[in-house]
Amino acid sequence: MTVFLPGFDDGVPAAFGEMVLAAGGDSGAVSFPKAGMAGDNGRVTPFSSPSSPEPGSVSEQAAGPELRASLPENASSSEPPSSKAVFAQTTASYVMPLAVFFVAVMMISTLTGTKGVQLGPLNTDGAFYLFPLAYVLGDVMSEVYGFRTMRRVVWVGFSALILMSLCMWITIELPAASFYTHQDAFVAVAGVVPQILGASLAGYLVGEILNSWVLVKIKECTGEKSLWARLLGSTMVGELADTLIFCTIAAPAIGIASGADFFNYVVVGYLWKTCAEIVVMPLTYLVVKWIKRREPSYQAALEGVPS
Repeated sequence: MTVFLPGFDDGVPAAFGEMVLAAGGDSGAVSFPKAGMAGDNGRVTPFSSPSSPEPGSVSEQAAGPELRASLPENASSSEPPSSKAVFAQTTASYVMPLAVFFVAVMMISTLTGTKGVQLGPLNTDGAFYLFPLAYVLGDVMSEVYGFRTMRRVVWVGFSALILMSLCMWITIELPAASFYTHQDAFVAVAGVVPQILGASLAGYLVGEILNSWVLVKIKECTGEKSLWARLLGSTMVGELADTLIFCTIAAPAIGIASGADFFNYVVVGYLWKTCAEIVVMPLTYLVVKWIKRREPSYQAALEGVPS
């Protein structure tokens, strides 16, 4: 037997018809709303009436309790449940934006550091005003999320800098278009980047890991107290290693040749970065406390530590 329902041109298999008949009760009859429906040789066709049921639907009066129970709650929806967007819940963690900002600062510093800058008697590079921010961000992440998290961020930044250097090298080696007249200028600026990058990578890797390690070690001794000692002590150690390594490798790339200029470059760079950390320490305090109060995982860990 074939049962014809609205919306099916060729009918419905007999097995489905038997199921519908069984669901209709003991009489075996399937009833449809009379308004807007007409029967012709066993075929059920809809009229264009506002009261007509949707094509392919079975009215609740015709369906037995077993059939109604088997239908999902959203069976009348035009979209299946799998078509809806579903997203996993996340915690209110701030490590991702901090890490992205940290890596961005490192990459921008690598580019701006290719220019030598002279401020009166002081020799420095174009990243002198930006690079201390990387240590502030490193201190915040080390203080709140620990050494392991900061070490991962350092390696992510390391990989990003390598990728940037590789892209710069490929771009330089690509043949210049006939209408492009700045190839020499581009090579003069971007061509220095690999050497500056090597200096940044070596100094950044050693300096940031030392900075994070010293801060965490001091925190293990002081707990939540003496944040100023952690920030200052870790910066003095990390910046010293970073400045010595970076200046030694980068000095020839930015035109520093004499010993006096190199000494000036190292001392000024180290004192500037350390003083900058001290100047912005109140801001670092505020950022650290703000994140600690809003980071659920930190508050949970803090509640489990005896005072």
